[in-house]
Amino acid sequence: MKKALTLILMLLMLCGASAFADVFTIVTDKEFRPFEYTDEHGDLTGIDVDILAAVAADQGFSYILRPVGFANSIVACQSGEADGMMAGVSITDDRKESGWIFSDGYFEASQAAAVKADAAIDNFEDLEGTQVAVKIGTRGAEYARELKEQYGFTTVFFEDSPSMYVAVIGGECAACFDDAPILDNYIEKSGMPMKLVEGTENECQPYGLAVFSADQQNLLDQFNKGLANIKANGKYDAIIAKYITP
Repeated sequence: MKKALTLILMLLMLCGASAFADVFTIVTDKEFRPFEYTDEHGDLTGIDVDILAAVAADQGFSYILRPVGFANSIVACQSGEADGMMAGVSITDDRKESGWIFSDGYFEASQAAAVKADAAIDNFEDLEGTQVAVKIGTRGAEYARELKEQYGFTTVFFEDSPSMYVAVIGGECAACFDDAPILDNYIEKSGMPMKLVEGTENECQPYGLAVFSADQQNLLDQFNKGLANIKANGKYDAIIAKYITP
């Protein structure tokens, strides 16, 4: 009888521990190759996806990953529908001042302008009087906003990167602003008829996991610890090498 009671208590304790394990809802972009995108099997994959999986395994937390788009990810976190956002999010002072709270950085990237492959556009001055495509809520959009008055172009907003590229290739927009590694990857992997405009890159900034409430500090703490561990044991380098050719 005592053995049976002991077994029951152990099972209850295990169930209780499982019930209180951390389960986070993380939102991400829909198509931001090579950080998050749908592969040929219909599965979400990419650098962000693999880093999050490796960190979660290291720290022992569970998560639900929802690809809802960049702008919708911000809304989901701010409304409390999601705990955090991992979508190639640049860590900037402006975002910190407006309430974004970031993890440690896990990748550094600059933004740049890209144009159709045969376009006679060699610098920002050549964009005068044109329309430039930007993605809602992104650092690329902020970069374009900083430049548009000086160089005399206007901006057109899109929900995702592929839509911007289609607008440029189709002639609706003369250029687009996006993260340079993303543009490089799309051009290389898909043969997209576009090119980066040399000399248009801004200063590199790190990507981080973002939350919008101090109540989510537990998520940031676990992410930072796990990130440090996978950098130390080589898993981080393996993930980067899987998606980005040196």
